[in-house]
Amino acid sequence: MSNPVLVEVTRGPLVESVHRGSIAVCDAAGKIVFSLGDLETPIYPRSSLKPIQTLPLVESGAADAFGLSDEEIALACASHSGEPMHTTRVASWLERVGCVESDLACGAHPSRYEPVAEDMIRRGEKPTRIHNNCSGKHTGFLTVARHWDIAAKGYERHDHPVQSAIAQILSELAGVRGELPWGVDGCAAPNFALPLAAQARAFAQMAGPRGQRIVRAMIAHPELVSGTGRVCAILMRSAKGRAAVKTGAEGFFAGIVPELGLGIALKIDDGAGRAADTVMAAMLDRFGLLGSDDAAQNILRAPVTNTVGAVVGERRVAAALR
Repeated sequence: MSNPVLVEVTRGPLVESVHRGSIAVCDAAGKIVFSLGDLETPIYPRSSLKPIQTLPLVESGAADAFGLSDEEIALACASHSGEPMHTTRVASWLERVGCVESDLACGAHPSRYEPVAEDMIRRGEKPTRIHNNCSGKHTGFLTVARHWDIAAKGYERHDHPVQSAIAQILSELAGVRGELPWGVDGCAAPNFALPLAAQARAFAQMAGPRGQRIVRAMIAHPELVSGTGRVCAILMRSAKGRAAVKTGAEGFFAGIVPELGLGIALKIDDGAGRAADTVMAAMLDRFGLLGSDDAAQNILRAPVTNTVGAVVGERRVAAALR
């Protein structure tokens, strides 16, 4: 089936570009309460999976055994910007579990926060694996391996016990049976594919008691989950503690709404993050969770500007979502 147009980008009086996609919103009982588009084709949640990938860290007892705070739990869920507030905490966490930067399986990349990246260049400082946006997630994997007293090396392999535990938990939350399709994510860890409806069911389960500690940590520390000026932080702060959201690559976005017991999963067909941002803002707005602050409203209805700062169009939801 052809997915509906969810977002349109205008210039002057004309729609210049459109983004198609699909959405599923599910309650804890597994009922779809809102949907658009294809809900059955398996897709990768990419980094939106991180809150679920953090469950073994909490449920195994590893988080308590190593005295992790909500800050470290938030970092385990993070696609962070590699700012000092992220890297110093990850470095300290690695030391606490007896690991070093080279134990991380993710590669190094520059900070996503431009002032930090520019300052590092001026100092001649090269980024390390700790700067990788997934370093918190990987440190969480290492922590579970240390707690279970199993080999930490190779923790990113699909058949490692840590990754097997994640696949089992995801299947339980989503209500599916059988081996999940998987591919290797950008950070070298496996990512598991599910239909959008099943993913929304999984995130709805995270809205209940099982995900409570993780969701609480994300809501309490939105900048640790993302970074300065990032969309996840803006939307969570705008929701004022009522929702946790997590973006993923290639136009995926997930939301968890504890007070309503809802899970939100959405995917933009062409992988455009800008469209996923707008659709998630629209879904929060639909459920009365988006605040009136300018930062959040500028995600819901984003101005298109030219090089002199003049507004020449806008990015907005299309008719299917109005």
